[in-house]
Amino acid sequence: MSVCGIVLAGGAGMRFGGAKQLAELDGRPLVAHAVAAACAAPELDRVVVVVGARGDEVRAALGDGRFDVVSCGEWEEGMSASLRCGVAAAGDADWAVVLLGDAPRMPVEAIALVVEAALEAPAEVAAVRADWRGRPGHPVALSRSLFERVGELRGDHGARDLLDSVAVLEVECGDLGDPGDVDTPDELEALR
Repeated sequence: MSVCGIVLAGGAGMRFGGAKQLAELDGRPLVAHAVAAACAAPELDRVVVVVGARGDEVRAALGDGRFDVVSCGEWEEGMSASLRCGVAAAGDADWAVVLLGDAPRMPVEAIALVVEAALEAPAEVAAVRADWRGRPGHPVALSRSLFERVGELRGDHGARDLLDSVAVLEVECGDLGDPGDVDTPDELEALR
């Protein structure tokens, strides 16, 4: 079975007040932390980074690595457009593991736990989602059976509504820390 990691980094950062992907944390752009975690997970056969707003700058800030960058032309539509692009880029993968480009503290171990659970899940399980001490979150592994339905998503939200209609396996990751997604400058400052 093959597993493709997808890092969503295509938004304009409206709540942040600008391209939060490029905001600095510990001497690197915020998105570089999320991409580094994905690339450090040997369970991911491939890593795709979806860019949109200020895509050329984000791409340049990432440098080189074991990832492919995909440009989402419809990024202004919101997260669903980036998710559609990422899943389309996953090709013939059996699972797509979705990560957020604004979650710089994602533990590599959480990615490993979610992938392991996905690969061992019964056939009726269509998705595996990390649970952070009672809060469902990322990473989220989507089985190939959902790829077509992801292509139908629209608007500024991910696959949450889709997951409400399928069998989802929750994997507790709270003891690994907090991936801390960043939506505002204050949240970024708190991570510093």
